Amino acid sequence: MEYKDKIVWITGASSGIGEALSVAFASKGARVILSGRNEKELERVKARCREAGREGFICPLDLTSAESIHKAVNVLAEQFGRIDYLVNNGGISQRSLLIDTPVDIDRRIMEVNYFGAITLTKAILPLMVKGGGGHITVISSVVGKYGFPMRSAYSASKHALHGFFDTLRTDITPSNIRVTIVCPGLIRTNVSINALESDGRPHGVMDPRQDKGMDVDVCASRIIRAVGRRKREVYIGKIDIILIYIRKWWPWLFFRIAGNVKPT
Repeated sequence: MEYKDKIVWITGASSGIGEALSVAFASKGARVILSGRNEKELERVKARCREAGREGFICPLDLTSAESIHKAVNVLAEQFGRIDYLVNNGGISQRSLLIDTPVDIDRRIMEVNYFGAITLTKAILPLMVKGGGGHITVISSVVGKYGFPMRSAYSASKHALHGFFDTLRTDITPSNIRVTIVCPGLIRTNVSINALESDGRPHGVMDPRQDKGMDVDVCASRIIRAVGRRKREVYIGKIDIILIYIRKWWPWLFFRIAGNVKPT
């Protein structure tokens, strides 16, 4: 009953982890706000939410546009009056070597993954404070904890989220606003298919390791459980998350492993 009638806003809700979270929250009685750029796919997810037990509300959103973000916040503030949970999930990955990647691709990825998330968060904070508190969940990645081949811009954008939201957690302690940073490993989604190559085109290929990753619904269930337990940071995946601990305790071994990874 914890999430029943709570207002949950999820970005990147049209596919992958965002879609799975939307359906899972709806099944728990939450009033889910679905945001993203693909309205057709959002309609599909809305139908899934309805089948799961609760009607979703579509709010189109472009994370690269501050105007779009502030417009969405104003619409939702008037529609619902509060936001109990914000899930910063919208983002895009990368599949290109650092030396081949022009800076405009780095900027594009940072604009979505980092600036989009922090712009939305800053816009929603006053509403949460006014409402007496809230919970912000940030979907980072295991590569938010270390660098990895073919992910330079993506990894950097996720590292930046940790710096921002760790600081936010300390800045808003008196306001009853909690922060959970989620670091998924290999989850079976289309993230590699939609990832940007050095020329800005979608990678268009499912990574073999991604295809063998954790089921996205299992991932969503674990995220919701971590949020319910008010975890500050959580790692979700299979054996792949062990690299976080190897990087921390045996960096020489981590770089040997990462250096031998075949780029995909």
